[in-house]
Amino acid sequence: MTSGVLTETSKAETAGTDPVPDIVRRRLAGPGRFTPNFWLTAILVTGIGLVLRLVNLSHPKETIFDEVYYANEAWDLLQHGVEWNPEDNTPQYVVHPPLGKWMIALGEQLFGYNSFGWRIMAVIAGMTAVLLITMAAWRLFRSTILAGAAGLLMSLDGMHFVLSRAALLDIFLMFWIVVAFYFLVLDREQRRTRWLHLLETGADPNRRPKLGVPYYRLACAVALGLACGVKWSGLWYVILFAIAALVFDISTRRSAGARHWITDSIPQGIGWSAAIAGIVLVTYLGTWWGWFASDDGYFRHWYAATNGLPHDRLIDPLVNLWHYHQEAYKFHTGLSTKHQYQSWPWQWLLLGRPVAFHWNNAGPCGASSCASEILLLGTPLLWWSFLPALIALGWLAVARRDGRAWLIMACALAGILPWFQNMPEHRTMFYFYALPAEPFLVLAVVYVLGAIIGPARHLRPDSDQRLVGSIIAGAYILLVAACFAYFYPIYSGMNITYAEWFSRMWLGSRWV
Repeated sequence: MTSGVLTETSKAETAGTDPVPDIVRRRLAGPGRFTPNFWLTAILVTGIGLVLRLVNLSHPKETIFDEVYYANEAWDLLQHGVEWNPEDNTPQYVVHPPLGKWMIALGEQLFGYNSFGWRIMAVIAGMTAVLLITMAAWRLFRSTILAGAAGLLMSLDGMHFVLSRAALLDIFLMFWIVVAFYFLVLDREQRRTRWLHLLETGADPNRRPKLGVPYYRLACAVALGLACGVKWSGLWYVILFAIAALVFDISTRRSAGARHWITDSIPQGIGWSAAIAGIVLVTYLGTWWGWFASDDGYFRHWYAATNGLPHDRLIDPLVNLWHYHQEAYKFHTGLSTKHQYQSWPWQWLLLGRPVAFHWNNAGPCGASSCASEILLLGTPLLWWSFLPALIALGWLAVARRDGRAWLIMACALAGILPWFQNMPEHRTMFYFYALPAEPFLVLAVVYVLGAIIGPARHLRPDSDQRLVGSIIAGAYILLVAACFAYFYPIYSGMNITYAEWFSRMWLGSRWV
């Protein structure tokens, strides 16, 4: 009888036992679906940024800074499929891939060849990136407050504001990198969730279980190819995200309890890295479809013309495009022409040399001396907090052994550090090259704000730490908003008095 009682008890215990330990479940479980409060917050912060960018978007009516190139080249793509020289009716040689100009061209197709038409797609790309960073922040931090802070800080950044109201390529490069980053975050969640489901069915984590097709990883690769189709500097994020995907797989296997979590992950990781590289390449080549489809593209028939052939060989389109890229690479690496607004990478986080996009002193402004400027300048209080935030982020990454902190730091540095290699050659560089790093620099600030506030699950909502931390974080965001408002006239090209303009030149001649 005793034996029977023990048997029945053992069965009951076995039936009620969860095959997945709580600690493993917590490590692998995702944040779930977005809450209604999150969507209200995301719509609010994105809406604020959208309204700010749409107000007087057409001002000034003429092209500003490099719009003189890209707005015109976008229109050429609509007319000819390739960039064009209207002066002598010949194809134009350009050194950037075409996708960013095709995106500008979509606005021109819808609204005409005017300042609103060539700028509206920058607004859409910029604000979509704000929404995606808000969504990514919620998935990373599992906090509506921190997600809203990330979106609001991006919306109120002067650099993002100016570039999302101008027909330059960098806003589209940043957009596709942010899209790829969001898919990377989703891929991490998807893989961990699939591992959790397998463990719940009693699968052995040491048998290399099949996890299905990683659709988000494939989508990430496509987005990275499109980023490279805007500017080649997207390549650094291709390398980074391929490494990050491998690290995520290793970490997930370890959390799932696999014994050989490194050696089991590396062969599969190498395979997926090769797949990502292939998808990136094919997607990138697809962005040149106008050049492939045209007989008029620059270097389109270079090999046949150089070797006296009557027509192209089957492989010549790729040969010709490779030659195009060789020549463009020589241009980029040899670009050392002095420019009054050029700057070095070490100056970017310090706002050492912003870029004047537009200047007019004709008025009216209610005074004898007027000024109207569009200055590419990050919101000073926000940008001057990036460097301390990165230092704090590095310390927290080590102290907490937090992969999220390492990922954010790597993404931020990938947008800045590679440019240091060009300094010995004195390559001409500009502050707006740092734009791809800006969303991740904002996430670094938000991560540190979250550390100041303290984790909700370990502290009572009315605890002193959360109260004081919330006050500090709230005060910081309010000060950034006030700083943005103060500089808004020189972000948007408003007519103000010369004295009002000069009062905003905090670093004197460095900002003039």
